[in-house]
Amino acid sequence: MAKFSDLNLNAKILKAIDEAGYETPTPIQDGAIPAALEGKDVLGIAQTGTGKTASFTLPMIHLLARGRARARMPRSLVLCPTRELAAQVAENFDTYSKHLKLTKALLIGGVSFKEQDLLIDKGVDVLIATPGRLLDHFERGKLLLTGVQVMVVDEADRMLDMGFIPDIERIFGLTPFTRQTLFFSATMAPEIERITNTFLSAPTRIEVARQATASETIEQAVVMFKASRREREGSEKRAVLRALIEGEGDGCTNAIVFCNRKTDVDICAKSLKKYGYDAEPIHGDLDQSQRTRTLDGFREGNIRILVASDVAARGLDVPSVSHVFNFDVPSHAEDYVHRIGRTGRAGRDGKAMMICAKRDEKNFDAIEKLIQKEIPRIENPIAQTDEPQTHAKPRGSKAASEAEKPKRNSEKQAVQNEPSEKVAPQSKDRNRGRKNQSHTVKGMGDHMPSFIALSFEDRRAN
Repeated sequence: MAKFSDLNLNAKILKAIDEAGYETPTPIQDGAIPAALEGKDVLGIAQTGTGKTASFTLPMIHLLARGRARARMPRSLVLCPTRELAAQVAENFDTYSKHLKLTKALLIGGVSFKEQDLLIDKGVDVLIATPGRLLDHFERGKLLLTGVQVMVVDEADRMLDMGFIPDIERIFGLTPFTRQTLFFSATMAPEIERITNTFLSAPTRIEVARQATASETIEQAVVMFKASRREREGSEKRAVLRALIEGEGDGCTNAIVFCNRKTDVDICAKSLKKYGYDAEPIHGDLDQSQRTRTLDGFREGNIRILVASDVAARGLDVPSVSHVFNFDVPSHAEDYVHRIGRTGRAGRDGKAMMICAKRDEKNFDAIEKLIQKEIPRIENPIAQTDEPQTHAKPRGSKAASEAEKPKRNSEKQAVQNEPSEKVAPQSKDRNRGRKNQSHTVKGMGDHMPSFIALSFEDRRAN
């Protein structure tokens, strides 16, 4: 089995790797690093958790060890779909370049432009950015990409999901044709394959089998959920989540709750806090400082439950997560493996529980097909005591109508037997009411107040 020392990396990089406690490269690293060191384009097909971040940061640092950056002209560029993943890449760069004098800038949303401009003006060796913020700096005239020697696109499939592909194509056009490109994606959708055919030159293809199975240390379970009423589905589902958390007792030291939509992330976190749980939301619409503060609090143990969207959880590396709760069944089966992989890391035990509503059963079947395993079903922990009783007929039903008939008939008979006293009908229609009146309408006659008469006489005199 190969070791990092066999990959011809700079001695100072090898020292940093050794200090980080790594000895053996992963399959994606073993395939990508030698090709990248030779200056070849690399197409890596691998999911998160396979060690691909080091597979491009290590050769990039090696290639940049010589030379010097110029103002506003970064020497290399790493594009990431989310702020969290970009921040993780930046941490990796710091870890492996600690013995080399290389500079970096992290361009992500939610951070002051002024601070980022100061770094760019000084000149950086590595620019790590999300596509939108990178183009913002370029359009403001603060950045030139003509000096980029190495360009990395990380998690291209997520870029596609988030609608960044047009931005990626534009950024490719702003960089030199002679650049070296390292391109990574978990899947090869037709749109991504078109980009690689257009912008990569005879790439070395390294494909790591997709992670279709979860760690054996993760215990999985699912609640097949059905709401008592459609309009109560959300509240009842949140009650099931709370019951699952409570059922785990002290064993649930910390947890990540995954929702499919950002609005549900906020609602779910607010609901948990309302019921006394230490929970905070994290998703793409939150301010970057708040997202960083929330992640740090979760890593340090100050926050027990993190309610997250898939995008925000990308790049999240917390080694000791005891539980993962899938409040929603993920739309993509591969995301299930990614989600539950947040627990049971480094050989630890973990537990993953999911709530599956009726409409999610198709996606749930796709998950079981992918992992080639049946996920154990568990009982709904919430007793449905408030469901409508079967013997009670709803108002307006045929049975209710039949039961009301004798009552209505008796009331009708009682009205017919009453003395026939002619009363002027009360009508909302004034005209119709007047037709039914048998007497003429009279004025005030002799009873006219004197002050009205005086006023009338005074007017006539005038």
